[in-house]
Order: sequence, then structure tokens, then C-alpha cells
Amino acid sequence: MGQTHKIHLLWFFFIICLFGYDQGLAKGAFGGLACNWGLQSTHPLPPSIVVKLLKDNGFTKVKLFEADPGALKALGRSGIQVMVGIPNDMLAGLASSVRNAEAWVQQNVSNYISRYGTDIRLVAVANEPFLHTYKDMFVQTTFPALQNIQAAIIKAGLGKQVKVTIPLNADVYQTDTGLPSGGDFRPDIKDLMVNIVKFLQDNGDPLTINIYPFLSLQADPNFPKEYAFFNNTANPLVDGSIVYTNVYDANFDTLISTLEKNGFGQIPVIVGEVGWPTDGDPNGNIDNARRFNQALLNRILQGQGSPKRRTPPDVYLFSLIDEDNKSVQPGNFERHWGIFNFDGSIKYPLDMGNGRPIVAARGVRYLAKQWCVMAPSATVLDPNVLAQSISYACQYADCTSLGYASSCGNLDARANASYAFNMYYQTMNQRKDSCVFNNLSTVTTMDPSQGTCRFEIMIDIGKHELAPSSNKSSASRIQSLIMALVLGLVVVICGVH
Repeated sequence: MGQTHKIHLLWFFFIICLFGYDQGLAKGAFGGLACNWGLQSTHPLPPSIVVKLLKDNGFTKVKLFEADPGALKALGRSGIQVMVGIPNDMLAGLASSVRNAEAWVQQNVSNYISRYGTDIRLVAVANEPFLHTYKDMFVQTTFPALQNIQAAIIKAGLGKQVKVTIPLNADVYQTDTGLPSGGDFRPDIKDLMVNIVKFLQDNGDPLTINIYPFLSLQADPNFPKEYAFFNNTANPLVDGSIVYTNVYDANFDTLISTLEKNGFGQIPVIVGEVGWPTDGDPNGNIDNARRFNQALLNRILQGQGSPKRRTPPDVYLFSLIDEDNKSVQPGNFERHWGIFNFDGSIKYPLDMGNGRPIVAARGVRYLAKQWCVMAPSATVLDPNVLAQSISYACQYADCTSLGYASSCGNLDARANASYAFNMYYQTMNQRKDSCVFNNLSTVTTMDPSQGTCRFEIMIDIGKHELAPSSNKSSASRIQSLIMALVLGLVVVICGVH
């Protein structure tokens, strides 16, 4: 073999290592996936572990609901594109002053792009601000905040790289005919929505919509269950020449009809949230979640759009991991949307593309293997004492899995109390004084989990915070390998000359 061929081979292996080894897991053969990363957890996974979890499973885009410093730093130079959110409670301040918007963009966008190499592509102004339940609280401030953030991004010189959007709930549009073709904006906010969409279109920004087939099923006892899924066994909805066999496509095309009707038929649309919970509701279970999410992933991987818009939108799966500190006002299921448990462990098998299985988080450190349970010798002479103890525990810890038809809903009275005691004990980092419930509890090293009911052990946040930084990461090892190859190339090339 001649020297020229040797050089070509070395360059080939160099390129494979540089682009294939490091980014192959991140992008996958199918171009990547998108998801939401929620941060409302009492014991969150370290951001560096979450970023690795994203890359290992082929996610190349992520949406954050707030500009969390740890997450934004960890995402720096990761190859993952970021949509960063602005919470609704910040809208008034941003709407009142463009200087406030400029300060926010400098601190939460420009700073992370320039200092950490975070690939921020979108700023999501607000989150479903026009929900009926908000009673017009954000109607006056959302659009001005959007305009000011857009102006601030342009002033920062990021207008081409960073776009703005507003993640909206699907209730901003409706259909009086019951068919997607009858779609139009909700009458009470139609003028506002037309102005917002025109502004987005004029600035080359996308519109973001959240679609939840699960909520359609959960809210209406007469909703046909099969219509919430993608397997085409539901009774079809016929709209002219189009046949709809699932509510996701029908909902999305109601939006497309709405946009076309108002002169915005070409604006890019992002599906900001869509998924299925695994607990906290009779329809929220492992089987339904796996069925829905696998079919959703298949659609994404195959590049499938809707009947009215064949080009597939970016779809952000909701969500990556469970959040035990979310509000349960909409329902107990709110804490169980993740395709992973709170600690990044796998809930159910998923094909993430080309037969590649879902991969769990690695390097997670836990508290000691011990649980707080009802003491075997404990007797309850006064049932009110036990009830008060359980109520106290669940006031400060997540007991949503104890609900009707949930994963721990079939426990007997003693196990029910043990579950509540343990969740409090774990949430309080296994403090000695946190397993004292009127002398009804004790600490055990025997795992009390049973059936579908998992008795948790929380992440040891302290150990992660104290973890030594001198250990070489996989990225460092890759960089070392690349440097060795480069040096090898230099030697060969120099030898030729």
C-alpha cells in the first residue's frame, strides 16, 4: 500500500472518530428527536447526566421551560439545539420595558451562546398564556413581551440564529362544525391571535402548539379511546376528501385550517408538547404510554406529517423525566409524563430508531438503600392518628401513585401508610427525624416495593455536588483519541514530505 493510500485511510478513521463516534449517538441515523426537559423535581438529576441521557437516546433538540443556569451550561457544546422558555410570571416585566427584555436576552441567551457555546435556537415567550383557567391574566402582556424579546434578540445581533415563539395550548382554536376544516381562532382572542401570528410570520418565527390526546380522553368519559392512539382502528372522522383516524392529526389540521383561513397557511408550526403519562389516572399507565409514545416516535422517525401538511413539524416529546414537584391541579398524572423515571431509569421499552433500545441514565448516585415503613409492631388504636400521619407525609412529598387506578392504588392500609412515610423520608433526604410518625414507623433495609408499586430511594444530590471533577469524562477520552490520531497523521504526512 502506498503512502498516499495510508494517508487517506488515516484521514478516513480520523473523520469517523471525530464525527461518527462523538456525534453518532447524539444524532443517530434518523436525524434526531426533540423533547421537553422539566426541572420541577425535589431531587433533580445533575444536568451533565441529563445531557448525556439526551445524547445517548438520539435527542438533538430540547425545550426548557426556564433559563436554568445548570441546564444551559451543561448543554454547551453538546450538539443539542435549545429552546429556552420564559415563565408567565415574567411577562409583565418584559412587556413593560424593552430594556428589561434586553437584560433578559443578555443574561439568558447571549451569555450562554458566547461563554458556553450553548446552541440556543428559540426563545419561548410564555407557556400556554391564553388558557381559560388563567382568566385573561396574560392577555395584555404576552404580545408586548414577545415584541420586546424579538427586538432585544435583534439588537444583540442574534436575529438570524435565534427565533422567538409562543407555546400555545390547542384551546386557542376551535371548530364549530366538529371537523378540522371548520377551524378558526377562539372568538375572544381572535384579533390578538391574528396579530401574534402575523408578527411571527413577518419575523420568520414559528408558531408552537401543544397537543394532548391524553387530555382529550381524560376530560371526556364519552371520548372514543382508540381515537386517542395512532393504530388506525378507531371509527374514522371524514372531512371532505380527508379521513382522520386519530385526534392528533385532526387537532393539528384544525390549526392548519385556522391558519389558512386567516392568511397564514405557510407559517412553520412546532408541536411543543405531546406525550402520555404513566401514572396518576386510570388511562395514565405503562401500557397506554408505551403504545402512544412508540407510535409517536415511529411517526417522527419516518418523517410523517398530517393530511393537510405533509411536511412533518418538529415534535417535542413531553417529557424526558418525571417531576415530583409539579402542580397536580390538573390531575395527579402531571408528575408522571416522563419516558424515564425521575432518576433516569427506564419505565418501559422503546425503540428509539433503527431498532436501538432506549438507554437509561448512567452515573446516578443514590441515598442509602433504606426505607421508612410502618413498624410491624405498630397498632392503630385511633385511626385518625394514622390518617393524620399519612396526610402530613403527603403534604410535603409526592403520593400521587397512591391514587385510584394508579401504580400503588391497590395497597392495603399498612402498605399505603408505608408508601406515604417513605416518600416523605426520601424527600427529606433520609433525615433521622423524618421517619417519626407518632411511633408508627421504622427504618428498614428490606425493599418494600410490591407489584407495580415502586418504593423510591432518592438521588443523593450531595454526592453529585461533591463528585470529584478530575475524572476524565467520555468527551475527554474522545478528545484524547482524536489528538492521538492527529499526531499520527502529522507523523505520517511529515514522513511523506
